[in-house]
Amino acid sequence: MTGTGGGRSWARRVSPEALFAVGAVSQYLGAATAVELFDELSPMTVALLRVAGAGAVLVVLRRSWRRHWSRIELAWTAAFGVVLASMNLFFYLAIARGPLGNSVAIEFIGPIAVAVIGTRTARSTSALVVAVAGVVTLAGFAAPEAQLGALFSLIAGALWAGYIVLGHRVARSGMAVDGLGVGMLIGAVVISPAGAGDLGSALGAPLLLAGGVAAGVLSNVIPYGIDQLVMQRLARARFALLQALLPVAATLIGLVWLSQVPSARELAGIVAVVAAIVINRESDQMPGDVVP
Repeated sequence: MTGTGGGRSWARRVSPEALFAVGAVSQYLGAATAVELFDELSPMTVALLRVAGAGAVLVVLRRSWRRHWSRIELAWTAAFGVVLASMNLFFYLAIARGPLGNSVAIEFIGPIAVAVIGTRTARSTSALVVAVAGVVTLAGFAAPEAQLGALFSLIAGALWAGYIVLGHRVARSGMAVDGLGVGMLIGAVVISPAGAGDLGSALGAPLLLAGGVAAGVLSNVIPYGIDQLVMQRLARARFALLQALLPVAATLIGLVWLSQVPSARELAGIVAVVAAIVINRESDQMPGDVVP
């Protein structure tokens, strides 16, 4: 995260797929940590702690205040940060109401749609149809509370699509991790009215505050920092499809860490989303994307 030549050289020696796998495990360990905080703090407050804590850690590590920021760079960074923070907020509202694996699978409508727009083939369209069938299986027969969680997941998915598009713009402009840290701090300010309710309780309890920051480091600093490195080496559609493998990781971590045992129907819905990725496996690049 320091941005030194040695760190970048190490990252270049590791395949982007392997880097992404490390980020996937970290991301959902962070989500599981957040779920455990919901007994004491609202999901919105935990989301605020996650985004603000992660942004502060990155800005300090990178010393981002030393960078010269043009107005256009700040504008792109702010848009990226607001979308990212809002995505985190709605994702936490979702996992407070439904299993982690289900929420992640439903959220994947966003990145799969990005892949479809990027390739515009019958194969990618078929993948989206299968993914939608998976989402209907997961959400259509769930309890009302879980259906509300599914709605929040769909909103998070739409924001995730925006994150992919804006993330590529930030990564390829050279801002990379600096843009991530500063963007998250801007995003934290935007979502602070929603998350301020239990903030006093968190600030008065060091363990809760540490838990929120830990969720941010695991779910934002590590995986999103890795995302910025991976997005510099992969086309947007390929990155979106690689992300669509994450429901498996989320389901396994939900099972092991949170004791969330999926039903046969839920497994069928998750498998349908993963199958959509297999169907669209040949979508390697989006028009106009250049892989360094």
